[in-house]
Amino acid sequence: MSPEWTVLSAERFALGEGLRSVAGGLVMTDILSGRLLSLDTREVLVSTDEPLGAVAPLAGGGWIAAAGRGIAVLDGGVRWLARPVDASMRMNDGVADSSGRFWAGAMAWDARPGAGRLFRVDPDGSVHTVLEGLTVPNGPAFSGDTMYLADSAAGVIHRYEVSEAGELGPGELFARVEEGSPDGMTVDAEGYVWSAIWGASRVVRFAPDGSVDRVLPVPARQPTSVCLTGGRLIVTSATHGLAEPGPLDGAVLAIPCPVAAAPACQARLAHGSAGQGHHAGGRPLAG
Repeated sequence: MSPEWTVLSAERFALGEGLRSVAGGLVMTDILSGRLLSLDTREVLVSTDEPLGAVAPLAGGGWIAAAGRGIAVLDGGVRWLARPVDASMRMNDGVADSSGRFWAGAMAWDARPGAGRLFRVDPDGSVHTVLEGLTVPNGPAFSGDTMYLADSAAGVIHRYEVSEAGELGPGELFARVEEGSPDGMTVDAEGYVWSAIWGASRVVRFAPDGSVDRVLPVPARQPTSVCLTGGRLIVTSATHGLAEPGPLDGAVLAIPCPVAAAPACQARLAHGSAGQGHHAGGRPLAG
């Protein structure tokens, strides 16, 4: 692919994230402003008073969101399923799997080592801690029953097998990033993992064995999330932490890409589910 990028939005985002291709088009979050935006219509779909890390569409309408200190349903209002972290932390990235569960990470505002966690939301609305000891969890991304999860601060991507009940098998190191930090990810139809590399102005495509298949330069220093849709690769980026942002830092960028995306997943919640609180029971991160 030739790096001939198109800019999709005039806005430059402090912390653009959470790209998703959904039935209504392409959406993204602007974490610090608490907004969910449509990149097709340029509309603000949801605006909250909380940082908005990521969403997944809900079967039947609305969104499930990693927001503020927990997990919320956004369907004309904000309905909290659980708020399992304290004010020193915020929710970050999240995604639905093929069974309708929603997986989302949380991190400390100051990126305190070991404070990060990964949560799983089941279709009955219950929220479970499934991993602890992370620092800045990003992704997750799924290929069937396999979950990929980055710990950005550690520069690693781990891989886990997920049981039918949603339990994680022993984690294994999938890839290590030597320059920059692995951030948002997606898996394509061939089972390859694409990761935005924060701080390194690139997107990397990893083969199923973890080797580097392709490195794509990005004209923004802090790419944050990636999405394959409509014959294009879309990338969000951030100005957060940059003393002198460049002209395309914080932009949403697109480039032609013939690789097909894996099917997108919706989250499912039982009708009328109000959540059943938060259940501990995580396990240490595997090396």
